[in-house]
Amino acid sequence: MHGPALPGWLLVVLCGASGGYCLLRMRAGRSGAERRAAGGEAVMGFGMALMALPAAVLTPPEWGWAVYAVVFGCAALLGLRGAVLRGGHHLHHVVGSLAMVYMAVAMAAAPGGPGAHGGHGAGHGGAAVATGGIPVLTGVLLAYFGVYVLRSGARLVPVTGAGVRAEPTGGGAVGVGTRGELALVCRLSMGLAMLAMLLSL
Repeated sequence: MHGPALPGWLLVVLCGASGGYCLLRMRAGRSGAERRAAGGEAVMGFGMALMALPAAVLTPPEWGWAVYAVVFGCAALLGLRGAVLRGGHHLHHVVGSLAMVYMAVAMAAAPGGPGAHGGHGAGHGGAAVATGGIPVLTGVLLAYFGVYVLRSGARLVPVTGAGVRAEPTGGGAVGVGTRGELALVCRLSMGLAMLAMLLSL
């Protein structure tokens, strides 16, 4: 599938903006765990933005996908360590990092090697579209990120009546990097981008 470059550029902007906001969150984090989580999400956002660049702008060298696989393989190991020690959102980081490894391997394994095709689908090299990855694994990841996006979106819907969440009442202003709903929007955006990338395999 050799679609127009516009979807790729939209993914670049979305993921780049999410990565930039995660850097703000990392700087504003109150604890080491918060800063590490935000840093991991920033790496994911910028990695996805690079992966989504249209082929006309950047065709990765043959070793580029191996670098992706190593970087996000290490991120998955760090996330797994965090999940074992602290649980919580770290398991999602592990799944996201492993999905990035999977997409990089699928692109590297394309017939003719990485960059063998001139165009990108929805932000990926045509090579990835040619291989399609492993359908069952792609389906499992699509189901996971689909559920994640729906759950994240539902958490953004305002609750009325007795279930309404109280806003912070402290005297100081809430910084942009510490707004919980913006962090959730950032994660939702990256989940949507991951769905688009997986669909382009």
